[in-house]
Amino acid sequence: MLLPAAYIIIFLAALFLIALSQLCFIAPDLSARFLGGFAQTLPRHLLEMSLRMLVGLALVLAAPDLAWPLAMGLFGWVLIATSMVLLILPWRWHRAFAERVLPPLIDRVWLFGLLSLPLGVVMLMSQVLAS
Repeated sequence: MLLPAAYIIIFLAALFLIALSQLCFIAPDLSARFLGGFAQTLPRHLLEMSLRMLVGLALVLAAPDLAWPLAMGLFGWVLIATSMVLLILPWRWHRAFAERVLPPLIDRVWLFGLLSLPLGVVMLMSQVLAS
């Protein structure tokens, strides 16, 4: 029951990353606003952490059946662990960190595109090659 749901979550996360990469190249201003908005409010912070943990859990659960199980499982645990740390810390710290780190990255939003595309493709291929 959980494994089909995990596959769907991984598939949707991979599509999201691939779409985000395209958005970074096609509409950099829109993607910069989107990326800059996550840590701005407590509800957005909680949504981001929930989604990260959901994808992380899906990767951990499905990893034994995916291509590159060690890498997929480790990535899942990294998502879960970093999300837990960000949930334990006050969300304003997340916001302050984002306000300090994101501006130089947002100026080079194409880097998000370069990073999210291969990550999305690898997540997608891990399912395709495993079937």
